Amino acid sequence: MQYHTLPHTDLNVSKICLGTMTFGQQNTEADAHAQLDLAVDRGINFIDTAEMYAIPPTPETQGLTEKYIGSWLKQPGCREKLIVATKIAGPRGVPYIRNNMSLDRRNVRQALEDSLRRLETDYIDLYQVHWPQRQVNNFGSLNYKHQADNQDVSLLETLDALSELVREGKIRHIGVSNETPWGVMSYLRIAEKHDLSRIVSIQNPYNLLNRSFEVGLSEISFQEGVELLAYSPLAFGVLSGKYLHNNKPDGARCTRWGRFSRYFTENGLLATEAYVNLARDHGLDPAQMALAFVNSRPFVASNIIGATTLEQLEANINSIDVTLDDEVLKEIDNIATQFSNPCP
Repeated sequence: MQYHTLPHTDLNVSKICLGTMTFGQQNTEADAHAQLDLAVDRGINFIDTAEMYAIPPTPETQGLTEKYIGSWLKQPGCREKLIVATKIAGPRGVPYIRNNMSLDRRNVRQALEDSLRRLETDYIDLYQVHWPQRQVNNFGSLNYKHQADNQDVSLLETLDALSELVREGKIRHIGVSNETPWGVMSYLRIAEKHDLSRIVSIQNPYNLLNRSFEVGLSEISFQEGVELLAYSPLAFGVLSGKYLHNNKPDGARCTRWGRFSRYFTENGLLATEAYVNLARDHGLDPAQMALAFVNSRPFVASNIIGATTLEQLEANINSIDVTLDDEVLKEIDNIATQFSNPCP
């Protein structure tokens, strides 16, 4: 395994991070523990979760992911092995988590305390805002239109609430997710102006079908030291090629739930086929090629992989040992030029 220290922190995270959103939906508690055992055995020391998980979200499964992780963490010696990241959900779409999900002081504190209880720990290494209070383009939405709703809580109030919990020792560091360049720079400006905790990471989607992070946010990562925790690196598994030609594997996420349509655009599928053919032409596993590309990006601090089986998890972890040569990288860029961000 390779490791990387997040700028402005003492968090030396594994380049591969274990994503856990299937725990409690597609994976049982026993499955979750087996994945955690394998991940740690392979050198992974970084796991990512969220209060709203499992995915797809339902009132019945909300919080199960953190509970399954918590029952693993309470085993002697396990907490010390991991850097644990979780997230607070913002307003919109999941009102069963809290009556009012604004990112104000009351909700921030309640969300954290609830996560600490489910995770059976007294601190979180990296606590992230899952999505902004304000309306932004995320989860595949396009064509930004300014809306005045959800503006009653400012970034200052959210950051001040998070900073208070850092001072109390319940959070070590804070980050953001599904954020924009304006949001990241605003958080940094507010932190400096008001002497508050600095955000140290951003968790956004990044994969061969969606390289939009490179447009505005990658420069911020370099210049400000707010590096990417890349989620959905396999585009819901699409980049493995298993869904090509209308194939619907039994039990697969995108077979079971039609809501996961983001990476099934016409150009997205054409690009996927081109990437899969490129991998096979060079004797590479398509999924490992896609993951190795994300691993190789200099602004990526850690690559958040997920799996529903131990075999998938093992194969995905093995991407850390795959190095893409110049010819493959050139062909990847050629395909990316032909199909520019087909699934942003």
